[in-house]
Amino acid sequence: MRAFQFTKMQGLGNDFVVLEGPREFADEEIAAICDRRFGIGADGILVVTRDDPVSMGYWNADGTIAEMCGNGLRCVARYAYDRGWAPDRNFVVLTAVGERGVRILEDGVEAELGRPRLNGSLKVDGAEYHLVDVGNPHAVTFVDDPAMADVEVVGKRIQSEFEDGTNVEFARVVDGGLELRVWERGVGETLACGTGMVAAAAVAAEQHNLRGPFRVDVRGGTATVDLRDGVAWIRGPAGYSFRGSVGER
Repeated sequence: MRAFQFTKMQGLGNDFVVLEGPREFADEEIAAICDRRFGIGADGILVVTRDDPVSMGYWNADGTIAEMCGNGLRCVARYAYDRGWAPDRNFVVLTAVGERGVRILEDGVEAELGRPRLNGSLKVDGAEYHLVDVGNPHAVTFVDDPAMADVEVVGKRIQSEFEDGTNVEFARVVDGGLELRVWERGVGETLACGTGMVAAAAVAAEQHNLRGPFRVDVRGGTATVDLRDGVAWIRGPAGYSFRGSVGER
């Protein structure tokens, strides 16, 4: 493995190895870095490049490129702002799906995730999955209790229905908000998924006639999703875990 310095960050327990770019990695390098036993351990790698605007690249733990990551975008915003790379607390980050607005708050970070597109539904084994594009693909199903969902088995089953895979959300409406568990393609079950939280909120707004802002509870904590004139914003924590370096081996 090549030598590099890194910062470990997380948003709601969705954790990342953050590197300054520009830089590229082979799939096997990314998988080795993200391995929780033999590497640093993470759900994915974020590459943050100081430019105008700041840019973000994201790779899943298995080495595949992901179009968007909501918790990762908040971490990128925090990282760039803390290093003085941003003009003020409100700025934009260039992602694989275009520029996205971010805002640094006293208690977290708010990030724009664009306009969720609802693309119909799919029935599998008697359950309905609502298909949502949040820059990356999602299949949202509503269940009686997300805690009882067989996330790994069902997540893999639904993911196999799509050539490029999909993220799968198991959601429940509670007091006008949502409880959620997520199976992420290229990772497995994660403690949180920002785009998945947005996807579930978008479906809840249409199918259950709910109005936001939505409180969304995941295994890693709580965030708020707001749909403003059709544009989704997610507000939640973005924190540092530790910094370190990896030497040649």
